[in-house]
Amino acid sequence: MKVLLLPLDERPCNRVFPQMIAESNDEIELVVPPLELLGNKKKPADVAGISAFLTEQAAGCDAAVLSLDMLLYGGLIPSRLHHLERAELDERLDAVRSLKRANPAMRVYAFQCIMRCPSYDSAEEEPDYYEDYGYALFRRKYLLDVRERTGELSADEERELAAIEVPEEILADYEHRRDLNCDMNIAVLDLIGEGAIDFLVIPQDDSAPFGYTAIAQKRVIAALKEWRLDDRVMIYPGADEVAMSLLTRAWVENEGLCPSIWPFYASVLGPTIVPNYEDRPMFESLKSHVRVVGARFADVPSEADVILAINAPGKVMQESFVAPEEVDLTYTSYRNLADFTQRIAEHLARGRRVALCDSAFSNGGDRACIEQLDRLGVLSSLASYAGWNTNCNTLGTTLAQAIVGRPGQAATRNLCYRVIEDVFYQAEVRPAVVDRDLPAMGLSYYDFGDRQADVEELIRGELQQRFDALGLAQEHPVRIESVYMPWRRMFEIGMEIELEA
Repeated sequence: MKVLLLPLDERPCNRVFPQMIAESNDEIELVVPPLELLGNKKKPADVAGISAFLTEQAAGCDAAVLSLDMLLYGGLIPSRLHHLERAELDERLDAVRSLKRANPAMRVYAFQCIMRCPSYDSAEEEPDYYEDYGYALFRRKYLLDVRERTGELSADEERELAAIEVPEEILADYEHRRDLNCDMNIAVLDLIGEGAIDFLVIPQDDSAPFGYTAIAQKRVIAALKEWRLDDRVMIYPGADEVAMSLLTRAWVENEGLCPSIWPFYASVLGPTIVPNYEDRPMFESLKSHVRVVGARFADVPSEADVILAINAPGKVMQESFVAPEEVDLTYTSYRNLADFTQRIAEHLARGRRVALCDSAFSNGGDRACIEQLDRLGVLSSLASYAGWNTNCNTLGTTLAQAIVGRPGQAATRNLCYRVIEDVFYQAEVRPAVVDRDLPAMGLSYYDFGDRQADVEELIRGELQQRFDALGLAQEHPVRIESVYMPWRRMFEIGMEIELEA
């Protein structure tokens, strides 16, 4: 099956991760635009060049997975910064219709984010004024929405709302862009009705239950209900994993499959916990992620194609890099990690295909879980592992690899890659380098000066040392050849790794 992929942006999570999953299945060929067309963080992609590339490649493809944020705005970050007019956006959207006309047999799977509204002051991924007014923009609308939907605010909240000041020109710019983007979320629904798009995902990036994102979600849901498109459009938290999810759906539908998933959690409360950066309980998100990949739930583990082990918090989710003395007690009192890992081992011993969704913490994996599996000698037997960024990022990645991947060198490489990045980089090396090494080098999280190569080599060495200490490394030695930082910051990395013979 040949699949045309237009990623959300140029970062490895959106451009490389889907390719890694495709490489673990010999039946999938992925066609991706050249990196030079995809923009650079706040710099928009070459949309005209991308449209030409898609048109050229469409005729020979069985399916297309398209980021409409890339096609309309030039990428995820440019979607929050642009000053485009509706007419130009409509013209860009017509490119999807052209693709379908060029190859009517090609199934088109598209996704378009509901614009996020972060609850902090930072212009790193937002307009410049977000550096000073980010939290105010978020909190003002959050409180207004609470008052409108519940009928009241507390006296303290009323005083807080009255004290929030945002210049009118900033508010006008921000709300105009949000309204236009939401209009385009709804305009895309026309393409579903026309048959130009076969399936659409509208993910929420860093969502909250009240405020701008929730209001936009309500508008889109109302349109879905009016047009009765619920069976072909899904809305749920996520963003950077969606291309992998839709690649999986494309493959499943092409093969005429409906994989069965049997999940179990590390804690009793796990299914009910609302993860950091998301707006609903873990099990509600799981329902969406199982359905979006074209799978279903199995009634019993013996009937499942995939056993999905979900490493959930006990009661409260914390960041992976929390200091050991500050780890919430419920990670042990409300969660039995030894039982969880033993159950994974037992399922593997029965010959079942087990995938581990490591969502105990946000922004990194749970080393204690990985080490227990390593000591049990079953870490290398996992069909899939992920534990990065948000619960839904992790969940989508885990399911995609588990369903699409086939046993072999590529799948093993992907498992090792995820352990290295998710557990060792995100949870350990990143905070250590930020707190210890960057200050000593006169550098910071967003400023490497002229020493980016030195920082990358430092990280590479730290990661290699940690991975080599695992039993997994004795069974599957890995050489980390290079580490790079696509957006010149510590948040994400890319890696080149090789399995050694």
